[in-house]
Amino acid sequence: MKRLLLATALIAAPMLAQAADTPKIDPAKLSAHIKVLSSDDFEGRGPATAGETKSVGYIVDQMKAIGLEPAGDLRTDGTRAWTQDVPLGKFDIKGPVAAQFTLDGKAVPLAQGEQIAIRAAMTNADKVSIKDAPLVFVGYGVKAPERNWDDFKGLDLKGKVLVVLINDPDFETGTGDFGGKAMTYYGRWTYKFEEAARQGAAGVLIVHETAPASYGWATVKNSNTNTMFDIVRKAPKAVHPDLEAWIQRDTAVSLFKAAGLDFDALKTQAQSRDFKPVALTGATFSAEYAVDHSVIVSKNVAGRIKGAVRPDETVIYSAHWDHLGVGQPDARGDKIYNGAIDNADGIAAILELARAFKGQPAPQRSILFLAVTAEERGLLGSEYYAANPLYPLAKTVGDLNIDALSAAGPAKDITTSGDGKVDLQDLLVAKAKAHGRYFTPDPSPQAGHFYRSDHFPFAKRGVPAISVGSGEDLVVGGKEAGAKAEEDYTANRYHQPADEWKADWDLTGQAQDIGLFYEVGADLANSTAWPEWQAGSEFKALRDASKADRK
Repeated sequence: MKRLLLATALIAAPMLAQAADTPKIDPAKLSAHIKVLSSDDFEGRGPATAGETKSVGYIVDQMKAIGLEPAGDLRTDGTRAWTQDVPLGKFDIKGPVAAQFTLDGKAVPLAQGEQIAIRAAMTNADKVSIKDAPLVFVGYGVKAPERNWDDFKGLDLKGKVLVVLINDPDFETGTGDFGGKAMTYYGRWTYKFEEAARQGAAGVLIVHETAPASYGWATVKNSNTNTMFDIVRKAPKAVHPDLEAWIQRDTAVSLFKAAGLDFDALKTQAQSRDFKPVALTGATFSAEYAVDHSVIVSKNVAGRIKGAVRPDETVIYSAHWDHLGVGQPDARGDKIYNGAIDNADGIAAILELARAFKGQPAPQRSILFLAVTAEERGLLGSEYYAANPLYPLAKTVGDLNIDALSAAGPAKDITTSGDGKVDLQDLLVAKAKAHGRYFTPDPSPQAGHFYRSDHFPFAKRGVPAISVGSGEDLVVGGKEAGAKAEEDYTANRYHQPADEWKADWDLTGQAQDIGLFYEVGADLANSTAWPEWQAGSEFKALRDASKADRK
């Protein structure tokens, strides 16, 4: 009831008067930003490249022109920079990658990017050398005491290479201890690697399957065979095994068959808490490659509108400016991963939101427009900000994140990345309803979108946070056309060089979605309300612990 009361209070009659005066987001301005940021000149906006320099420069110049104040790192003279320094470990495979299975004494080579996608080791090692390591299938690779679930069953895995399935044990059946089809954090590849490190394994081979991963092999290859980044860690081996890699499903099936095992049968067994690890008898894994590693300093960009009444309370709009840079060529020979939808359109959105707010009287609370780095490398820019906030998290009202909106035209609905069980989602639902639109819960909860966008580092520290998503029930063509557009983007453009700006896009839908986010943020910025997490949310206790700071 409290959540409904907050939503009702924020869209009460005085606030609805504001909606009629809501500034219009201009699709042409969105398109112009996207065209520049995703041009070949920006080289795919890779961190620590010339593309970063151009991207940061463009965003800063736009923020200056709009009239924001710099809100980055505090200088010694008491003024603020436009950027926040984000130190990152940078890791590249140097030279060729040698990888193979040995099956009953016979070597089976694995081609990088084809059967296997090996990430540059992020342990600060100069070289990875694994020789004939035993292979063990550990199901979904999950250890969840609160669910009485342990795929490892106390087996000593030191020095072994684990073969694991992607997603959760519930994915195939839709029922069980992990929330059914909706992915938990245990289903994410990041968790699989972290848990393997805790188990002392030498490496991990995640079996790629398109449905449970929610993307095809091209995305895996393009995301894992280029430069890797991580936050600078004192003990990187605590969260990274020496080898982090994916293998094709067909490769895994052949491997299991050679070891006298049935992949599909074992996959079914892995859906039970009674599953026990299975050694791949007669099979070993070897890999050898060199690694270049260094520390670079990337940049978050921060511009602000200072609140006129309670400037120490902050509403954040965030989006990531980075993409994959220059990588493996596609069938056309194109090596530049332009990242137009993902996420030049998010940066375009926060710039035009800033323009809209600057055209209105100063809000009561401050609004921070935050363009973060290295999302594609594991939400690293937002993780760094949340760990080193420029403005206190206890007095951060919420984070409204924007990542990869649709260019397929206006929709009757709107959605979010995962169900965050938070008041912010109720506010968005109410705003959509006021405009004759409706809310669709995340249509792909099995993809784990809640853990894949820059709102998550805020959420896991208790800050109310959501990422808005475009709907799929298109005004022209309905749900069928929307699903087709989404499927086409995921299969043919997502994390591929073909994610490029197009002159014939219909960005009126983006403009409408951003307009709803404007209204949510404006209501929060001009109220004394503090959105909260729903009872039962894993983030509620963290937020409640800082409640005294908000009195």
